[in-house]
This record gives sequence, C-alpha cells and structure tokens, in this order.
Amino acid sequence: MNKNYPQQLIVLLILLVCTVQISSATDGYFSIGYGTKSKGMAGAGVALFSNSLIGGNPAGNVFLGKQISFGVGAFAPMREYTISANTEGQPGIFPLTEGTVKSDKPVFFIPSIGGNWMINKTSAVGFSIYGNGGMNTSYPTKTFNNPQAPVTSPTGINLSQLFSEITYSMKLGKNHSFGISAIGAFQMFEANGLQAFMGMSSDPLKLTDNGVDYSYGYGAKIGYLGKITRELSIGVKYQSEIFMTKFKEYAGLFAEQGAFNIPSNITVGLAYQFSREFTLALDAKQIRYTDVKSVSNPLTLDAPLGDDSGPGFAWGNQLVFKLGMEYTPYRSDWTYRAGVSHAMQQFPENQLMFNILAPGVSQNHVAAGFTRKLSKKGNGINLSAMYSPATSLSGPNSMYTAQTIELKMSQFELELGYTF
Repeated sequence: MNKNYPQQLIVLLILLVCTVQISSATDGYFSIGYGTKSKGMAGAGVALFSNSLIGGNPAGNVFLGKQISFGVGAFAPMREYTISANTEGQPGIFPLTEGTVKSDKPVFFIPSIGGNWMINKTSAVGFSIYGNGGMNTSYPTKTFNNPQAPVTSPTGINLSQLFSEITYSMKLGKNHSFGISAIGAFQMFEANGLQAFMGMSSDPLKLTDNGVDYSYGYGAKIGYLGKITRELSIGVKYQSEIFMTKFKEYAGLFAEQGAFNIPSNITVGLAYQFSREFTLALDAKQIRYTDVKSVSNPLTLDAPLGDDSGPGFAWGNQLVFKLGMEYTPYRSDWTYRAGVSHAMQQFPENQLMFNILAPGVSQNHVAAGFTRKLSKKGNGINLSAMYSPATSLSGPNSMYTAQTIELKMSQFELELGYTF
C-alpha cells in the first residue's frame, strides 16, 4: 500500500477539487469541525493532537507520525423564511410577498484529505485540503420582486470555499509543540434574483445574475500545544484573515467593490485525560466577522451596495463553545466520540431582510462518531454524525416594518472517512 501513496493522493486530490460544493455551514458560515474525527466531537479538541491533521491545530501534527486521512460528508441543511403581517409596524419602501418559502438543494457533499510525514523525531511536515464552509440558498420564488425592477430569476446565492494548507510542526521539548500553516483559499460565488436592489447599487450591472465568479487568496495559521500536567493539555490556534481577490462580477453587491475576505478566528481549549480510556475536551472559539465589511456592515440606505461602506449582512463577531469526549476501551480497536456545540447569534433581529439570502441562525449542535481500527499500523474507518435542531429568529422587515421576517434552519451531517 505504501508504494501506491503518490497515485492514491493524486486521485483523491482530483476528486476533492472536482466535487467541492458547500452550503451554509454551522459556526456562522464556518464548518463545525474539519476532518471526521473532529466532527465526531462537534469540533472540540484544539488541545488533542489526534484531531489536528485536517484543518486543526498545526502544533499537533508532530505527534501524529506518518498518516494520511480522507473523508466525504453528506451535509443536509433545511433553510426557510416566512413573511407575515405585523400590525405594530409601519409601511416602508420594500414589502415582501407574504408566506413561507423553503430552499431547494437539500444535500451537499463535502470532501477532505490530509497527510503528515515526519522529517525527524522532533519535526514534521503535512498538508490538508478541505471545504471551509459557505452559504447557499435556492428559493423557488422571486423573493425580492419589485414592479420597478422586475426579477427575472428565482432568488438565491451560492458561496463555496476550499482551503489548502501546508504545515510545519516541531516539538519544543518533550511535552510542548509549535506549528505554522501557510493557507491558500479558493472561493466561488453566484447570486440570482436581486434585480430589485439595482436602485441601491453603485454598479447595477455587477449586482446579480452574472454567473459564477471566482476568488483566490492566502493567509496563515499558528498553533501551540502543551501538556501542563500528566492529565491536562492546553491548545491555542490562531488563523489570520484570509486576503482574497475581489469578486469582479459582483462589485455592485459586496462592499469595497466586490471584496469578500475570510475573517480571522482564534480557538483556545483544554483537554483532560481522566483515565487511559476517557478524555474530555473544552474549546472556546471567536470568529471575527467584523474583519470583513461585506459581511459585517448593516443593511442601511446610507451608502449604495458595492461602496466601501455599502450594506452587508450585519454579522458581528461570534463566540462558539464546544465540549467533546473521546473514549477508547482498554485493549479495544474501537474509539467512541461525542460532543456538543453552542454558537452565539451573530446578527440582530432587525437585520433579517438581507439574511434571507444567508439564514445562518443555527446555534446548537450535537455530534457523535467512532473509529474502528483495522490494523496495528493505524489503518481505520472513521464515522461522524451531526444534528442541529431547528432554530428560528424573527424580527421586522427593516425596510417595511409592517411585516415580520422569520428565518429558520435545521441541519444534519453524516461523514465517512478512512485513515491509513
């Protein structure tokens, strides 16, 4: 099997790039976790080196040894919005058609792959490629219809993101390590059915229905992992803002003439090994959506769409808390995982109109998974499942307060992986 590594990797990489298709993720528009093992703990485990290979803490790779892992997840988000009358509000300039509309495209497939090799006993180099997250809606209706600017297509957007990382990690003594990753990012975006906003755009011809546009960028990630006592470990991971080229075909939609960088985030966590079999992990993560004006600017009439101060989704910085456990019975080939995650709501109730396009209201997630070891060399099958119960958020139509908008979402994900 080892002799076929290069051929296997080439095939997997081609499949990965060709099948990337991502919908609204879970921590805002970030994935709940990266790699099947991490997702089985609801993304917890920045202080566990076993979860570091794919998009994890780069400091953990040096403890992995030689390892390659890949997985494919089936992600099913159920998105819908409801427009209803609000007798306490006042008419405005932008009424919406009342009723409930559910988004199409209920299932998306998200691949990932990672590999790690030891340079010597104290350092390692690795790589990973994975779907970071994104936003998707495909409503079978003309949501923002306006007689003065007739909508010519159903409403929806699709943002897909793919990350690639090259990682170097090294030990700092016996119980501590440091890692750094160079990150390359790729984005695809398309918007349809937004003709009603042409009068609010700085470039109406670069607002909607311009097909798929592409964006490329770079960033970095650093991490630390340390064993403080025999039982207690601490992990820290910081990912910089990812600087992306602009979506030129949507320069009249996103602030700063089509700019859509990927926000920075930081995660700190603890892992406590209660026994040889049982470990508990607790993480706290902050995603700094305020890094990106096209995401964090509120929807107002003070500046046109596409302007430096143009309207966005009004997303603020988001805190996410994760608790996960890992249990390996003594002398067993099985490892069991479970976790819960809670994310704070990232946008206010009076900013729901634009967020019909990206109803990322999910806050609570439960997950479980396992690894079945197949050989002494570390080959194994990984499985994870995640469920997010229906969450809704209601508020006034900010441009026609005689209406109320309710956004609702639930999610399910099942991922299968293999490590060799």
